Amino acid sequence: MVVVRVVVFGAGGRVGRAVVAEAVARGIEVTAAVRSPGRHADLAGPGVALAACDAADREAVAAVAAGHDAAVGSLYRADVPSVDFYRATTTGLVAGLGLAGVGRLVSVGVATTLATAPGVPVHDGTGFPAEYRAFSLGHSAALEVLSEAPSTLDWVVVTPPMELGHDGARTGRYRIGGPVLPEGGGWISHADLALAVVDEVTRPAHHREQVSVWA
Repeated sequence: MVVVRVVVFGAGGRVGRAVVAEAVARGIEVTAAVRSPGRHADLAGPGVALAACDAADREAVAAVAAGHDAAVGSLYRADVPSVDFYRATTTGLVAGLGLAGVGRLVSVGVATTLATAPGVPVHDGTGFPAEYRAFSLGHSAALEVLSEAPSTLDWVVVTPPMELGHDGARTGRYRIGGPVLPEGGGWISHADLALAVVDEVTRPAHHREQVSVWA
């Protein structure tokens, strides 16, 4: 898959910024889509155009995504209930990318949706903290929306392990598996997670499924 332009929704977060940096390093033109461009003006620069977009707005998504080869979603918002937020934004991305004719979406998931046993995600385990469960259920809602997306959208949810280090070095290596929590919980740096995400953009290896990545 020849990728010249990619739009990154949620580019202002730590993972989003790492994805932008990885893509630019490979010579890919990036549109960094954020809700408040004024808060993320430093993202704009060589190879990166900054755009305002609410991912829950299908028309806004379509306008920003038009002309791009693929999209990345790395979204987070603390002031909206997680299930509502992730269901609305994933619905907006699916519909908007369809309108724009963008057929590849690589979304970043959360480890607590991975399985510890068949059909048992981490967030359903005994003793899982109630205060974190709502956030995890939001990501589960996003997976439900994606599972019902039109077949024209080739999506994958790249899911990092429990321990995600923003200050870890880029090793250029990672492991990838099914929707199962790595033994011991796993670890990966933001830089190597971004590597896995951009690899799935440029060389799609997984299709309409959730995968786990770890160092």
